[in-house]
Amino acid sequence: MSGGTVWFVGAGPGDPELITVKGRALIERAGAILFAGSLVSEAAMRWAPAGCVIADSKDMTLEQMSAWLIIQAGRCQTVVRLQTGDPGLYGALIELVQPLDAAGVPIAVVPGVSSAMASAATAVESLTLPEVTQTVIFTRVEGRTPMPEGESLEALAAHHSTLCIFLSITLMGRVAAALTAAGWSPDAPVVVVHKASWPGEEKIIRGTVATIQGLCRDAKIVSQSMVIASPTLGARHWQTLAKSKLYDASFTHKFRRASTGLTTSTSQNLPETT
Repeated sequence: MSGGTVWFVGAGPGDPELITVKGRALIERAGAILFAGSLVSEAAMRWAPAGCVIADSKDMTLEQMSAWLIIQAGRCQTVVRLQTGDPGLYGALIELVQPLDAAGVPIAVVPGVSSAMASAATAVESLTLPEVTQTVIFTRVEGRTPMPEGESLEALAAHHSTLCIFLSITLMGRVAAALTAAGWSPDAPVVVVHKASWPGEEKIIRGTVATIQGLCRDAKIVSQSMVIASPTLGARHWQTLAKSKLYDASFTHKFRRASTGLTTSTSQNLPETT
């Protein structure tokens, strides 16, 4: 099949201005756009050119979406499938790509800002901290989609690292139970961010393993929310904090010599990591 390319573009978490420059440029020259209307702000369509065919996929099946993309790729050079967040994270990317591959339609993917990153930014939290945790786990609670063996929330929570829990706001009882079973204290902090980055719509709920379910219920938070449980939460207000070694004045690396009079690292090529 000859024709256009279907671009799977991450629209980001909600704020239209958080789309990447490349993603916006594709919208500006698109001949057709299929956007996830239940999750992606229609404001992102303001950059579409006159004459662009725009369709909302919220009432389509996967088969209907694939068929629409194939048809549009036959009539224009640039077709955009605009997905929330990042296309490769809890998006039906591969399910949509396979029919396009079978039809000989070229595809490409443009990453987007995940709601996990946007939620941490909204709450002014860091997902990693030196000597606290250096690991972030993206996961969800089992619902209609079963979890693979070994990936229950309880098993993952046993690492006591940062958990970004997607698609689980209506299952907060299970979240709290899994954290408790994994040894998290009832007082361990949890933050829920609803519609992170959506102008005028985002909400931040701060609580603990023991209280977060009730707080979300009281706030009537039942959709489009990121749950973050992490030993790093609240670090902005800690009196003591382990600092990054990369920026320590006593460390020498390939871009900076240690300050005179301070103990220097023997490494001359320290990786740019914390």
